[in-house]
Amino acid sequence: MRDLELPFAEMRDELPEIFPARKLLGKVAQTLIAAGDDFETRNVGSLELGFEGVAGDHHRGATRKSGGREPWYARGTEMRNERQLSIVSPQELRVVADRMGLDELKPEWIGANLVVDNVPMLSMLPAGTLLFFKGGVTLKVDGQNAPCQVAGRMIAKRAGLPETPDSALRFPKSAQRLRGIVAWVEKPGTITQGEDVSVRIPEQWVYRT
Repeated sequence: MRDLELPFAEMRDELPEIFPARKLLGKVAQTLIAAGDDFETRNVGSLELGFEGVAGDHHRGATRKSGGREPWYARGTEMRNERQLSIVSPQELRVVADRMGLDELKPEWIGANLVVDNVPMLSMLPAGTLLFFKGGVTLKVDGQNAPCQVAGRMIAKRAGLPETPDSALRFPKSAQRLRGIVAWVEKPGTITQGEDVSVRIPEQWVYRT
């Protein structure tokens, strides 16, 4: 047993740097819902959330079908829905709009459910981050929401850009690591526009072998 434990004891001196957990405070600037047949959202005063996501939203569901983001599954495979909500930052949207040469980039155009203000580098929040809303809802961050041409085409349409492949590609090229995050409901309830949200970031490290 001693010989088996020795390599692990030696590894203790080689552990990666551990960054401590921390808390941030943000505010819900907008609450939005995709109540139609596609991902485009509209502004509403509040969101009712169950364990399946936002009531009546296009992305609601305990499960979803796999797509291009999951090449390890055959397309259309039923899997857990960890993308129940899309969350964006107004500061990051302004950066993306500037890169695209637009006066504005509305969160509705890219299907955002929540606009959260005052959280620096929101798109870089790590997986496992918990969002505790003052009204009682808790969301758990799954990870970044990668920009795609589908959203790019909607932006081009709403912004009045030419309907060309280049227009649709402007968004993916300009929004890398700035398109926000996706999350799922850990504790349901109601999120109201204007309420505070406590952002609790877990310990972080870079795993290397």
